[in-house]
Amino acid sequence: MTLHDDAVLVLKEYGGQEELRQVYLDHLDAHPDGMYKPCSAGHLTSSALVVDPARGRVLLTLHKKLGLWLQMGGHCEPGDTTVEGAALREATEESGIPGLALLPGGPVRLDRHPIPAPCHWHLDVQYAALAPADAVERISEESLDLRWFAYEDVAGVADTSVVRLLEGTLARL
Repeated sequence: MTLHDDAVLVLKEYGGQEELRQVYLDHLDAHPDGMYKPCSAGHLTSSALVVDPARGRVLLTLHKKLGLWLQMGGHCEPGDTTVEGAALREATEESGIPGLALLPGGPVRLDRHPIPAPCHWHLDVQYAALAPADAVERISEESLDLRWFAYEDVAGVADTSVVRLLEGTLARL
């Protein structure tokens, strides 16, 4: 099974955001290369909100290019075999935390957002990743900073996409 096939399967099984889910499926149907950055019509990305439920906090990255506090995530790579695996890889690389585990049940949310040309859209498949009890973050080259935020502080530092992802994650926890 290809990454493209996996994404279609994941989206068909995803039980929410019906209209947006269909936008993703239509995009993949029209663009066999729609999983990867070179697709100028837009491409799927995969991300994960790193959560520490025992301490009631989330780890956000200050994105180097955007200057925004966001969840970990980014582009799918040729070695990725699943959208879920891409989310876990991105979360591990950007947080520096080994032993993350994705929250069961598939994606928490979908988020479509515009990006600068030459591409036009990121179609983000958003997961949540549970941090191990002994988690120690380590900043990556893709980030200006990493910081833990209490659940109640996220709305004051992050955009609505991250807030909705946190709300969906907390509902699932």
